[in-house]
Amino acid sequence: MTTPKRRAYGLPAYRPRAHRSLAHTMLGVALLVVACAPADPSQASSTETGRAAPPEAVQSRAPVVFPDTWQYSADAPPAKAENAMVVTTDRYASEIGAAIMEQGGNAVDAAVAVSLALAVVNPEAGNLGGGGFMVVRMADGTTAALDYREKAPMAATRDMFLDAEGNVTDRSMVGHLAAGVPGSVMGMWEAHQRFGTLEWADLVEPAISLANGFEVHERFRGNIVNSLAGIRLFEATAATFLPDGRVVELGETFSQPELAATLRRVQVQGAEGFYRGETADLIVAEMDRGGGLITHQDLDAYRAVWHDPIEFTYRDYTVLSMPPSSSGGATMAEMANIVERHDLGALPWHSSAMVHLLAEAWKRSYADRNNYLADPDFVDIPLERMTSKSYAAERGADISETATPSADIGPGLEPPREGDHTTHVSVVAAAGNAVALTTTLNSWFGSKVMVTGAGFVLNNEMDDFTSKPGTPNQYGLVQGANNAVAPGKRMLSAMTPTIVLRPDGELFFVTGTPGGASIITTVFQTIVNVVDYEMNVVQAVNAPRIHHQHLPDQIYFEPGGLLPDVVAELEAAGHTLVERGGVSGDVEAIMVMPDGTLQAASDPRRGGAAVGW
Repeated sequence: MTTPKRRAYGLPAYRPRAHRSLAHTMLGVALLVVACAPADPSQASSTETGRAAPPEAVQSRAPVVFPDTWQYSADAPPAKAENAMVVTTDRYASEIGAAIMEQGGNAVDAAVAVSLALAVVNPEAGNLGGGGFMVVRMADGTTAALDYREKAPMAATRDMFLDAEGNVTDRSMVGHLAAGVPGSVMGMWEAHQRFGTLEWADLVEPAISLANGFEVHERFRGNIVNSLAGIRLFEATAATFLPDGRVVELGETFSQPELAATLRRVQVQGAEGFYRGETADLIVAEMDRGGGLITHQDLDAYRAVWHDPIEFTYRDYTVLSMPPSSSGGATMAEMANIVERHDLGALPWHSSAMVHLLAEAWKRSYADRNNYLADPDFVDIPLERMTSKSYAAERGADISETATPSADIGPGLEPPREGDHTTHVSVVAAAGNAVALTTTLNSWFGSKVMVTGAGFVLNNEMDDFTSKPGTPNQYGLVQGANNAVAPGKRMLSAMTPTIVLRPDGELFFVTGTPGGASIITTVFQTIVNVVDYEMNVVQAVNAPRIHHQHLPDQIYFEPGGLLPDVVAELEAAGHTLVERGGVSGDVEAIMVMPDGTLQAASDPRRGGAAVGW
């Protein structure tokens, strides 16, 4: 493996590997059997199992089967490292994170440097103009959750995205009104202030180097090509990403001097270099130019907030995830508590029985998520009850062998007293501390609005509010009034950065993903894959995924991801199934092996990189 220190900030060329086309992979008809190890590992053979047993597997009660129609390998080797590992959606960013840790930085230092680097090389999701969430678990057992989600400007109003007839417009998705007050820079600053060990300036420098010029690779160019219509909506956005009106070519140097200047102000002044002074002036001028709402007062008042993580157990493993304003941890806790009441691992993986159980648990959990969760500073949330095992027993008591129509599943609690583009980073450092970080602009390139003169795109997170209760947002989520627009309020998110500990309390698994509404179910499936079905980290990430979010009442599955017989059995049980792409995000995961070594996988669906030393 390349030594990150030698390559530090030299930023070599990156060529992601080609993937087989779906049409090619659909030619096969046989099943690929991915069996876990028997009780005596000496009894396992490549003939009997199709692979060497996962390093820490115990006897599986049901074999794991991937359809041969599935396009991603179950046999690809994981990335391995002895000391530290970082996994992101972009190799440049991953190499920077690994270099930071090899130079003595901890997991938070690496996460800060990586997040800022992604704002340069992954601008459709990585950002200065968005927000996110971070879960931290230090080697001494200290845990923390940082909420740097965007906020509604103080001039925002409840019905600001409705027309005169009360119908939802597209103003929450495109243009200046769609932007919430950005939180990313403040989040990175606060994380560094509390946990960082290296100098702040040293963590910003790699991103500045990238902004001054990096060699265009396939993923970056592909994201520009796929977003041309949106990029061309605004002059400053097009001028930045389409120099001379053209798409940059592979291998050419792409520079962003205005972004480099913004990063330099942040490097020298810290968070004040973004929320005050020249950068703040440029943001407010852009708002004035396009009829947006963010003011100097909004920027000056923005703060990131520390919380305790949502903590729950799943089959004796401890799971740490995000509390509201993220819905991820609470919703995943409810679904895990419902599923835990059943011996999931005894069901064949992706059998109709397994998929049925997950879908039924998810329907109930999303019904509660969509009705109750919101910014806790504005709404009383029955969080303790929602995440309790006793409530899960009540909530899941009516699960039967047939599908429960979502129309019959309302919120299960007593009423309270009063995006698709995201990116995830997983980091484990040499000392054993870990970070799971998910950040977003919401849609690809957010609102599509470039801050003229500052070089970064603003989010369209205002669409994550409930513009009109009962009306789906861009991800199809039908949410309640608790998440309505209000001045200074954080919009509800599905981001679910997650850290899993072994039953003995030692670090085991770091995971997370983009994917809009499907983030929570995707993260939960990676946990099910490693805990219930004893998959290794590559299998857990590469496996086909499914999704249900209560409304619409459909099980989504990836193309080629379910066997036809399984689909037929689920339909016979009353489920509606929809095969579609874009279900499952871009998981970046790290597994800590029993001997302390690290294994990692970056999701082949979008192509990233795991780098360690």
